[in-house]
Amino acid sequence: MLKIDKKILGAAVLILATIWAMWYLLFPLGLMRYFRDSEMLFQLIQEHHKSAVLIFISLQALQVVAAPVPGEVTGFAGGVLFGTVGGIIYSTIGLTIGSWIAFLLARAAGRPLVEKVVNPETIKRYDYVMKHKGLFLAFLMFLIPGFPKDYLCFLLGLGHMRQSDFLLVSTVGRLLGTTLLTIEGSLFRDKRYIAFFTVMGISIAAILVIMVYRSGIERQMRRLRAYQRLRAWSERSKYPRKKD
Repeated sequence: MLKIDKKILGAAVLILATIWAMWYLLFPLGLMRYFRDSEMLFQLIQEHHKSAVLIFISLQALQVVAAPVPGEVTGFAGGVLFGTVGGIIYSTIGLTIGSWIAFLLARAAGRPLVEKVVNPETIKRYDYVMKHKGLFLAFLMFLIPGFPKDYLCFLLGLGHMRQSDFLLVSTVGRLLGTTLLTIEGSLFRDKRYIAFFTVMGISIAAILVIMVYRSGIERQMRRLRAYQRLRAWSERSKYPRKKD
């Protein structure tokens, strides 16, 4: 008689339920439009002001798991609705939850699920980070504007990175981008337009620079990862483990 592993069955049910819930929320319920229209997002939260924080955190988490839903609108909205400090805190909570869910889904379902979310070229492009415990490189990719952070959560779930390490690098690495978007929203809300356009200009300039030099940056990252692996191998060769 065929035996069914309860853990595998439970994981499969959870994955299917999550995918169905995401599809239902984004399309039949129409939440996708709130990620594309900031005015509709503000109206939704203002109409449900008592649950505003919970709604905002949920939308931030959803936009990560439902990659490639753009997160710029929700990040900016956080600053408008909750100010700089509140926006950063609530955005970080939502992004951390969403990143964790994406990581766990990839770990439980494996490559077949990830290939439905992330195109094969992107998977191949970041294979050097995915297959190894490249904590520093992963942190840089979360930190630097222009890298596919939401995709990266799924890709790292396929690798050998510990869950605690992933949560650390993804949460801390996202802070720069989260802070900039939140500040922009806060400045816009306070009608400090000169400061707003200054911060926005800096952000756009940084993204453009990264886009222009992205290939070179990725090559340097690959070299750095290769150097780290070579150094680790050298250390193991120098001090081999003693047999019991």
